[in-house]
Amino acid sequence: MKYVRTSRRELLKSATGAVAFTIVPRYVLGQGQTPPSEILRVAGIGAGGMGGGDIQQVARDEGTRIVALCDVDVRRASTIEKFPEAKVYRDFRKMFDEMEKDIDAVIVGTPDHTHAVAAMAALKRGKHVYCEKPLAHSVGEVRALMKAAREHKVVTQLGNQGHSFDTIRTFCEWIWDGAIGKVHTIHCGCAAVNSGLDSLARMGQREEVPEGLDWDLWLGPAQKRPYRSFYLPGRWRGWVPFGNGTIGDWVCHVVDPVFWALDLGAPKTIQAQVKDYDPKTQGDAFPKGDIITFEFPAKGDRGPITLVWHSGTEKIPPAKELGERKPVDTGAYVYGDKGVIMYGSHGAGSVRIIPETAMQAYQRPEQKLPRVKGHHQDWLRAIRAGGQAGSDFSYGGPLTEIAMLGVIALKFPGTKLQWDAAATRFTNCDEANQHLDPPYRKGWSL
Repeated sequence: MKYVRTSRRELLKSATGAVAFTIVPRYVLGQGQTPPSEILRVAGIGAGGMGGGDIQQVARDEGTRIVALCDVDVRRASTIEKFPEAKVYRDFRKMFDEMEKDIDAVIVGTPDHTHAVAAMAALKRGKHVYCEKPLAHSVGEVRALMKAAREHKVVTQLGNQGHSFDTIRTFCEWIWDGAIGKVHTIHCGCAAVNSGLDSLARMGQREEVPEGLDWDLWLGPAQKRPYRSFYLPGRWRGWVPFGNGTIGDWVCHVVDPVFWALDLGAPKTIQAQVKDYDPKTQGDAFPKGDIITFEFPAKGDRGPITLVWHSGTEKIPPAKELGERKPVDTGAYVYGDKGVIMYGSHGAGSVRIIPETAMQAYQRPEQKLPRVKGHHQDWLRAIRAGGQAGSDFSYGGPLTEIAMLGVIALKFPGTKLQWDAAATRFTNCDEANQHLDPPYRKGWSL
């Protein structure tokens, strides 16, 4: 095979150079190296930030080879220089047109608003997909990706890496053991402020697109608008057209443990509370803080559960059982009729029963859930061995949907939205239904 070796500097100059790359068999390389028949050829869409980190994690596996990298902003795509054998692209659609037969699996690590179009392009071509959280930018996109993953029978994984930690399994085992009795209420959230409110006044300023950024491709399916320096890098999370605020950024980490342990499924109602925020005049940006209450119906042998999400400036109220322990600013307090469990972010980190006397008195159950070596490794294992990864789209999709419903609730503060998950619609607010699957701009589709 032949690849194009392109540095970021060369890309800025729109120059490329071809080099030959040859795969040789195990007997030539020596024992212990993976022969070409076992090599998993991986492409990365989004080669900076989290996407770059995901690519490097996967590349540690000796049975993988990074064959293509795609990024619209070469200023940020530092990972490109680490894999000189990979062919470099700006547009993932062109990458698939040219290299579809040379790619087995794809990592999607772009801003939220382009997750779905990139992941769908891979799924339709029968490629295994690892997609950063949140899975998508709307409920409609989540449902479409779940359906495509089922139909094409590929291995998928959502990038909520805490799902592969030992601590999330410990939390599940404690809940199932009845450590705090029947769970009825959860207060959780994240103190990060992802809001563009302070930059709204700068919307009228004219700015030039910096060299190295393809602004049109960065926008992708989002509606056309001028470049603004306060959209990127990273700050797009605070803007509704591109990100999903703090709730979209953190639900897949913080809610994951209770979603799994309690089999939460879909909420029946969602209601948002915000201060100093008017979605009609400031709706392009997310608020600096919000409280969103989700009511989940009874299921199986558990009763109904109320989950209250706290974002940004709206802090999680500490449990009275906390004692001298430091309160969590990102994590959860899980209340049962016989006690309380607290944990931090990413897979129920630092999970504890509180107060400490209750933790010391608890007789911990034997492990029931198998432990895994790592989130990326879990995805690679499932590809090679068959079966599913732990947070595949059938699990990560409904988890992401909770965040997407919260984003919609922020547009209707004070209104208790009634959600019919089976019908994919709100039963008491037709206006809210218009936000379930926002239209793409011309030239983009799933």
